[in-house]
Amino acid sequence: MTPKVAVVILNYNGRAFLEKFLPSVIQYSDHHAIVVADNASTDDSIDFMKNTYPEVRLIEMERNTGFSQGYNIALKDIEAEYYVLLNSDVEVTPQWLQPMVEFMDTHPQVAACQPKIKAFHCKSDFEYAGAAGGFIDKLGYPFCRGRIFDEIEADKGQYNDIYEIFWATGACMFVRASLYWQQGGLDNDFFAHMEEIDLCWRFKNAGYQVYYVGTSEVYHVGGGTLPKSNPRKTYLNFRNNLALLYKNLPKGKVWATLWWRFWLDGVAWLHFMLKGQVKDALAISRAYWKFYTNVRFWQKKRKSNPNYAIHPQMLGQSLVFAYFFKKKRRFHDLIS
Repeated sequence: MTPKVAVVILNYNGRAFLEKFLPSVIQYSDHHAIVVADNASTDDSIDFMKNTYPEVRLIEMERNTGFSQGYNIALKDIEAEYYVLLNSDVEVTPQWLQPMVEFMDTHPQVAACQPKIKAFHCKSDFEYAGAAGGFIDKLGYPFCRGRIFDEIEADKGQYNDIYEIFWATGACMFVRASLYWQQGGLDNDFFAHMEEIDLCWRFKNAGYQVYYVGTSEVYHVGGGTLPKSNPRKTYLNFRNNLALLYKNLPKGKVWATLWWRFWLDGVAWLHFMLKGQVKDALAISRAYWKFYTNVRFWQKKRKSNPNYAIHPQMLGQSLVFAYFFKKKRRFHDLIS
């Protein structure tokens, strides 16, 4: 019989996080399978796991293949009805899995869901990466209920609901295994950042739904593997965002959207330069160079994903304009 749930933690040099947070995963995962997939760590993660948690299955990879390919490699060797992609820097809570299992069991059209994601270091606030569920605006800017750009909301019960969203965070993504492989898994060529948005967009283009289950709650440190102000992260975010739009937007929307993004990303480039963050500005330039010199490569991926659509969970306006000019800083302001 195929196991019900496999909680899979992709680890890269996260020995300290494993020591701190793995005990809560073991304690509160209701005897479901727990797997640590090590992405060729250079710290003592592997020795720590073998010596401290020999009962936890450990998958050792020969090289660091990034978030996307790392999970794809690991999950191919794991049987389960549902996968939970869980960051190593997440503290789970009692009964965190049960609401998501029950919801997915009774909603077969739902491909993926996520719990409420709150900040580990400020547990009254939502956390940047996921918060109360992910959305995207018409120009491809991701945002969350509970987090728009750097505006973070406190949790006052306003998102204690079950709500259809556009994307579920890779920090804690609950996904139906059969549909994960039906859609080809995470895109290896994203390496890291926005790969979960791309997967959820493909789910939605194929007619499935993605949900937020606010009756489940976890706490996320965030930025544990790659700091927020890292030029490598800037490069991946901008390059992958262009690829995300090109792969998934309907034909009549692609080039107009990319044209607008060129000018808005130019403003971001100028902002970095004026702040003296030259490496981040150069990372944006490199992202554009890499995307457009490889556009035929991304075109092949687009052709393999022919079901393009605009979905109700896409904000039908510019998030940048709404946030900076209309001063709409909360999710309910955007949709009212």
